[in-house]
Amino acid sequence: MGRRVVVTGIGVLASNGSSAPAFWEAICSGKSGIAPITRFDTSAFDVTFAGEVKGFDPVALGMDKKDANRNDLCVQYAVCATFEAVRDAGLDMKATDPDRVGVIYGSGIGGILTFEEQHTRLLQKGPGRISPFFIPMMISDMTSGQISITFGARGPNYTTVSACSSAGHAIGDAFKTIRDGEADVMITGGAEAAVSPMSLGGFASMKALSRRNDAPEKASRPFDAERDGFVLGEGAGTLILEDLDHARARGAQVYAEVLGVGFTADAYHQTNPSAEGPARAMRLALKQAGRRPEEVGYINAHGTSTPIGDKNETAAIKAVFGDHAHHLAVSSTKSMAGHLLGASGAVESIACILAVRHGLVPPTINLEHPDPECDLDYVPHRARPMDVAVAMNNSFGFGGHNAVAIFGKYEA
Repeated sequence: MGRRVVVTGIGVLASNGSSAPAFWEAICSGKSGIAPITRFDTSAFDVTFAGEVKGFDPVALGMDKKDANRNDLCVQYAVCATFEAVRDAGLDMKATDPDRVGVIYGSGIGGILTFEEQHTRLLQKGPGRISPFFIPMMISDMTSGQISITFGARGPNYTTVSACSSAGHAIGDAFKTIRDGEADVMITGGAEAAVSPMSLGGFASMKALSRRNDAPEKASRPFDAERDGFVLGEGAGTLILEDLDHARARGAQVYAEVLGVGFTADAYHQTNPSAEGPARAMRLALKQAGRRPEEVGYINAHGTSTPIGDKNETAAIKAVFGDHAHHLAVSSTKSMAGHLLGASGAVESIACILAVRHGLVPPTINLEHPDPECDLDYVPHRARPMDVAVAMNNSFGFGGHNAVAIFGKYEA
């Protein structure tokens, strides 16, 4: 079976909360972070709103000023969320074997803000004015690279890139790394800072985004009959995963246990999802976790608020859970934070972990017109107190990538 893996620390940066406690309070109170974009002029765009992280100051959150200046916003988010998670875990890196601490982190897009800025400089001022830091600031793997440099983690280290399932794959790989004895502690999660002109314009061009410019907070409406696309979000989520014996030896708190993961591919279409691939991923995660479908109490859905995606995910849940599907609590916290793309699986896994810990399921807001094809219990409008012994997080990405993680209440 391998070693047991537990979660001992968490950190979050999102549009509706710049710490894990603030994020949890926001999603449980139905607070949206979606608002008009402030980072650039959107007057020429069809979509003018997103879920931006507000009031972000990397130096105030612990990052060295020089490091902040030499890293893209995506990496800044990753490092700052990790500062919070490491503190939360009470992890003293000086008292921990650095060779047994690794970093596997996800990002679907990486340093696109840097790419756009430097490309503009190329066109306006010529190639000689491109920053010497352009390449390391732009490449996605610098999330895991800079985290390892900042915290001195010398174990397994890489970044997963699988669109909106990037963080889900990172968490799953980190879990397996500890389970199989290759590390004692893994820093994992995902970061994204893709609220940029090219990202916004590109997603809008493919008709993937909601266009409710007159009501941004109402725009993300997963499973609602009047949903018209997702809302671009940004931020980061970091989890500290730890071998249970290692956590016990240092007297660490335990939020929850990681029970299993499931990875599959649709092998079907680049951007239109299937129901079959996600269903297989859920079944694989349940098998690895050694849990029956009826033992799952809560699913934090991928639930992006797209017409096809929400319908297909509902069908996949029904295929896996049968009659129990109608007794599950299913919610999408994207309705409040937006879609964090490659970071979504991290912040949403944290939502699952906190639901298990606190016995409270966050809601799906803006679910005002139920879709007949989306007929499960999506916990509309208000959080619901309930004992959650086992929770599942779904992450599905462009390209047909599916990553599912299962978390359970820790039992000694």
